[in-house]
This record gives sequence, C-alpha cells and structure tokens, in this order.
Amino acid sequence: MVEGLFSDELLEKAGQGANAPDEHEEVKPEEAAGEAPNVADLFALNGMNVDIRTFSPLALAFLGDAVYSLFIRTTVVARGNRQAEKLHNETTRLVRAQKQAEIGKAVYDLLTPQEQKIYRRGRNAHPMHHARGASLEEYLQATALETLCGYLFLQGETERIAQILRTGIELTKRRGGELLL
Repeated sequence: MVEGLFSDELLEKAGQGANAPDEHEEVKPEEAAGEAPNVADLFALNGMNVDIRTFSPLALAFLGDAVYSLFIRTTVVARGNRQAEKLHNETTRLVRAQKQAEIGKAVYDLLTPQEQKIYRRGRNAHPMHHARGASLEEYLQATALETLCGYLFLQGETERIAQILRTGIELTKRRGGELLL
C-alpha cells in the first residue's frame, strides 16, 4: 500500500487500521458489523475539499473509463471461471466505444435531469482524438457515458452506476444479433 494514500479514519473503517485483527484472529460477526466504507471514499482525493462539478468532462471520463471497465470485468468474471483469453475477449467486446455508445443512448432517457446534464457535458467535450474503429459520434457518446460513470463514482453513487450499466446492457443485449452478456 502507498504510504499516505488513505486516511487513518478510512483505513480504520475498512478494518485495516492499527487495531484490526491479524489474519489468523477470528472476528465474530457482531464485531464486524460496522458501517462499511463507501468505495469512493477509499479512493478520495486525499481528503481534499474539491467541487467535482469543476472537473472537466474529459477528466471525469478518464476516471469513468476505469470505473466502466472494472464494472464490465467484474460482470464477466462473475459469469464463471474461464480461461483468461476468453475473459479478455468478452470484456473487449463490451468496452469498445461502439458498445459504450449503444449503452449510453439506451439509458439516456432513464437518467435524472442532473445525470443527463453530466452526460451531455461529456458528449460535448472536445477530445483531441477518437478511438480507431469508432466514428467520432460513437466516441463522443462513449465519452459521455464514461463522464457520467466518473461523476457518479466521485459522488459515491456506485449502486446507481451499476443500475444504469445493468439496464443499458439489458436494453442492448440483442442489438445487431450479437449477445451481450
């Protein structure tokens, strides 16, 4: 672990602080029943008080790309243990800009007004390039979804991210004759 990455308070909440039991000590369920830390809190900006609304859409998309990828990888692995190459191939199909754009378009009308505003900020961003094999429009739609994922992650709304992405995957499952998840 990188020194100073997480605050002592967050580490304590996560059960990894100085008073945490060692790996061989049994913890009783009633002792472990504390409030779990929010995932976004663990990866907070080192306790900085930053208004995430001031982040550029491309900075949010940069983070959202990782959040989206982690969600897809977790979903693919949860479907069953397979060879790494098969896991990689299935994941690659789902993290392409074309699929992200498709999912984003499918869920747009289901987003809250604030989420739609963030999505539009991402779509209207001006990236310096776009993905090979994707049109500029597909790339902008994918960037919009990533921007929303990054924003929601920093807001600590990981359940909302999962809900949006699950719905999007379900709505796009059989488009183009290709089965997604």
